[in-house]
Amino acid sequence: MRIGYKLAAEGFGPKELIRQAIRAEQAGFDFVEISDHYHPWLDVQGHSPFAWNVLSAIAPQTTTLGLATGVTCPSIRYHPAIVAQAAATLQIISDNRFTLGIGAGERLNEHVVGTGVPSVHGRHERLGEALDIINLLWKGGYRSYEGKHLRLEDARIFDLPEQLPVVAVAAGGKNAATLAATHGSGMFATEPRGDLVGTYTAAGGAGPRYAEVPMAWAATEDEAVREALRTSRWAVLGWKVMSELPNPVNFDAASRPVTADDIRAQFAVGPAPEPYVEAVKKFTDAGFDHIVLQNAGPDPDGFLDFFARELRGRLT
Repeated sequence: MRIGYKLAAEGFGPKELIRQAIRAEQAGFDFVEISDHYHPWLDVQGHSPFAWNVLSAIAPQTTTLGLATGVTCPSIRYHPAIVAQAAATLQIISDNRFTLGIGAGERLNEHVVGTGVPSVHGRHERLGEALDIINLLWKGGYRSYEGKHLRLEDARIFDLPEQLPVVAVAAGGKNAATLAATHGSGMFATEPRGDLVGTYTAAGGAGPRYAEVPMAWAATEDEAVREALRTSRWAVLGWKVMSELPNPVNFDAASRPVTADDIRAQFAVGPAPEPYVEAVKKFTDAGFDHIVLQNAGPDPDGFLDFFARELRGRLT
């Protein structure tokens, strides 16, 4: 099992995220994962730097730390040819430490280019075609592709790594878990669902299985809950809501009814290690082997110290 640290790109600026990544390596984390968003979930979070620049800056300042997007939509805001090129370059820069996490996309980030956001079904169709294009380009040579939604014309990536990145496909249902097995080389999820892992492996998937675990560390449980409620209450809404709202103001309105008890029900909180160990166990029992600790607490350095001091030995 490998343990990752979520870089909260919605809550911190680019230089602070780079600093946290360096500290995460020092604390003993195996990898960092960063969301690839255009907007934060809530205005109070206040940030959303370009994830690819942040990862490219982290790579030469670390030596063993894995890097991952969690996740990039390769079919609306970006064309998959650009994602394929960016991922290949980052894999070279990082000496083969990069994982390309990709998914069908949220309206929050993809509507900004003004081309329209398809239905959920349409987004998944486009995701399948985007994976076809990425895999095709990574074979080398000039390539063309004519799909229902996406096209590629006589394109070649000139700088390909000797070892291609893992492509971890976000799966919230069985169709996407199957796609992760047939078109990707890993799977990414946010719920401790053994059925997704089972579908992935039954379809031939044998790569890493990534999952995010929500938590909020602070010196007291009440302090942890207050901060998670202030900045991360959007996470309680569920993916059907999270994938469809267009702007932070909409997430603010939709998440106002969320209570402290809702946070306690979904997040591991407080200063003691036991809730965190139990939360991670739900995911490992479901079959996930790359666990991302997603801290929504007020003190990232305190959490990193807490991991090094009390969690690392109990999770690995």
